[in-house]
Amino acid sequence: MIRSKRAKIGDWFFVIICILVSICCLVPMLNLLARSLSGTDFLIKREVYLIPKGINFDAYMTVLGDPKYIRSFIWTVILTLVCTVVSLTMTTLCAYPLIFPNLKGRSFINIFITITMFFNAGTIPNYLLMKSLHLLDTPWVLIIPGCMSVYNMIIMRSFFYGIPDSLRESAEIDGASYFKILTSIYVPLSKPVFATLALFYAVGRWNGYSDALMYVTNKDLYPLQLLLYNILNNINSVEVATQEGFSTPGLSESLKAAIVMFSTVPILLIYPWLQKYFIHGVTMGAVKE
Repeated sequence: MIRSKRAKIGDWFFVIICILVSICCLVPMLNLLARSLSGTDFLIKREVYLIPKGINFDAYMTVLGDPKYIRSFIWTVILTLVCTVVSLTMTTLCAYPLIFPNLKGRSFINIFITITMFFNAGTIPNYLLMKSLHLLDTPWVLIIPGCMSVYNMIIMRSFFYGIPDSLRESAEIDGASYFKILTSIYVPLSKPVFATLALFYAVGRWNGYSDALMYVTNKDLYPLQLLLYNILNNINSVEVATQEGFSTPGLSESLKAAIVMFSTVPILLIYPWLQKYFIHGVTMGAVKE
């Protein structure tokens, strides 16, 4: 079947849009990489755009040689892994019971949970709550408050709805318990949505710093993004730059770019491994036949 000329023009239009969007996403990263690898003289003269000039690795050696960066990086990796596992577990335990039509109070529970998506107590009440629970300046304050997203729970619940009821009913006839049904049927068939939500939770925790900014004063518990936030806020000061041993503004600019690359690249490397699950995990289960 010969496609119409209008359809072909539409295809080329979308291709051009995708190329432009890709360029808009790629150019800032290339500029950041070029600045992190360029010499100080070229950075001071603002001659660096997309290609490094006077290539050197001083900024990366500074980052990798400083214990506070390495400690914060390792702590953020551990925190991200723990939060992802805990969040997926809590999301599964919340979504799974809600697919059973005979669950008493299911409508009320759904409404009660959904309300939390639209209403929040606010920063001060949340801080007072964390203080009353003695969670301030502990690792738990970075794990427990965000251990489940209602939005992600709805995605998982919709995915579970898409799994045929006949599989669950046959397992019930064979005498399988609810937990056995979850671990033997729903979890193995839900790898796409687990991979997708793991990506959501991991990226959210890796990039998160506002909770640590409000609830944590112990520098040993600073996640990498909060450390980056503090450095980028202070590094423009001549006094701070001198204390850290940065003799020129160019090295400061190079160091800022290197720190951003150091904190961004690890999470970007996760996307290729989960890409094949991403779209499938979000869309499957959105429509129940």
